[in-house]
Amino acid sequence: MAKRQTLGRGLSALFGEDDGPGVAHDVPATPSAGPHSSGPHSSDPRSSDDGPDAGALADGETGAAGAPAGRGVRLIAVDRLAPSPYQPRRTFDEAGLEELAESVRARGVLQPLLARPSASHPGHFEIVAGERRWRAAQRAGLHEVPVLTRDLTDRETLEVALVENLQRQDLNPIEEADGYRRLIEEFEHSQEILAEVVGKSRSHVANTLRLLQLPSGVRDMVSEGALSAGHARALLTLDNPTVFAEEVVRKGLSVRQTEALARQAASRPAQTRPRKARGSGADAADKDADTLALERDLGAQLGMAVSIDPKPNGGGAVTIAWQSLAQLDEILARLSAGPSAAD
Repeated sequence: MAKRQTLGRGLSALFGEDDGPGVAHDVPATPSAGPHSSGPHSSDPRSSDDGPDAGALADGETGAAGAPAGRGVRLIAVDRLAPSPYQPRRTFDEAGLEELAESVRARGVLQPLLARPSASHPGHFEIVAGERRWRAAQRAGLHEVPVLTRDLTDRETLEVALVENLQRQDLNPIEEADGYRRLIEEFEHSQEILAEVVGKSRSHVANTLRLLQLPSGVRDMVSEGALSAGHARALLTLDNPTVFAEEVVRKGLSVRQTEALARQAASRPAQTRPRKARGSGADAADKDADTLALERDLGAQLGMAVSIDPKPNGGGAVTIAWQSLAQLDEILARLSAGPSAAD
């Protein structure tokens, strides 16, 4: 919980040290009206992007064009703004966008966008947060929108865009996973640092990243909402997740039913799984999807069969099935070398 509060304060700081929730109170609500305007122009109907009270004007402010902008906030022509290549969100609900555009026509853009100067087009800006508002403003016929500009690095841009979307729950699980992947691959974040940045647990980050191991067809089902992240994690343990994904969608199975289906499938080729050590924990049929996925990932890294057996007290055991003394020597050498520098 503390991580999320720190994260929220970090984002608010982008709008000025003392701005807090009412950051848009000093922002003009009605930029130059376009030919299709029907009155003052509106903001999103949820949270900062879409909440009825988000960025509302302070008492006594008219929101007339030409009113003094808030600290660092100014009106910028919509054609001088462009989406960021670091925007993790790839899909925008058409019906929701049209509804927001209607609200913009009625009440105006009250919450400023966050943007940074374009490195390739002087005088233009790259949207860091608020692309949905920008799209809706164009549909509503606005020529200008209120924008807070900040000089941000590529890494900061991706972090802020990812965090903002996560806080609003605007990303589907695949978009979230891809955002994590980019921060790790392009900016060398470890999973531990990444978890701190986005205010999530390390296990959540690791489990979300595993979704990218699914075949593209299954990832599409998750992106489109046909499968949840819980469904997808259960399918990760299977050799042919696409076939099972289609069955899950066709039958409308719940996450629990999907996990049971995956356990049943995993229990069939019993000879391929490492023999359970005497006194160890549950069979594969009793393990959840995340534990089975961890077994597969660790086994792939070691090149050996691995069994992870959680215990009710919160502990557990990891069993590595080595087939030769050479493999045992390799295990001992890895343990002696200490933690990998990669993480």
